[in-house]
Amino acid sequence: MSPHFETVKSFADVPATEEGIDTQAFLEASDGLVQLFDLLGSGVFGFVQSDLRSNIAGVRARYESTRDVSGTLENLVRNEAHETRKHGTPCLVRLTRGLLFTCQALQNMQSDTSSELHVCFKRSYDTVLSHHHTFLIRSVVSVAIRAVPHRTQFYARIAQGGSVEKLDEELARWLVGLDALVKRLSAFLADGGYGRV
Repeated sequence: MSPHFETVKSFADVPATEEGIDTQAFLEASDGLVQLFDLLGSGVFGFVQSDLRSNIAGVRARYESTRDVSGTLENLVRNEAHETRKHGTPCLVRLTRGLLFTCQALQNMQSDTSSELHVCFKRSYDTVLSHHHTFLIRSVVSVAIRAVPHRTQFYARIAQGGSVEKLDEELARWLVGLDALVKRLSAFLADGGYGRV
């Protein structure tokens, strides 16, 4: 079996033009991120996976019902803005937030090689998500983050027997792509008054 990062759509390969970010490719790459958490074999990321899956489904439902005007995420949002009942846009805001959390946690992991993963994920949670959650949710998440696997276990599981060095290179490329997309989406959503990540 090939390692995960060699078999799924990379965020680095999601087309982004002046018109916007390709919706279908973005959703495919987002699906790959959710599958990454499956490799860890632990329920520790269950709250992240559930949130990401739900929001991917919401954006996908909007895309599939209005495919002709939703080729880019930006067009999907612009076209839904005129409707009284919006579902795709709030899902995209929350999905972008979840992707930002994951991106920053993994960037922390790569830049601070001396810290254990729970520290990297906690930093990201405190920056990106904690202010969106109640005290009770923050407490539950704090406990869940402490159960994150050790760095060596994490790398071994996502490398799936492949080269850890190659994985680290591909992960860095993947994160550069994800970071660029999340920044672009965050700015678009905020500037258009569609939502804050």
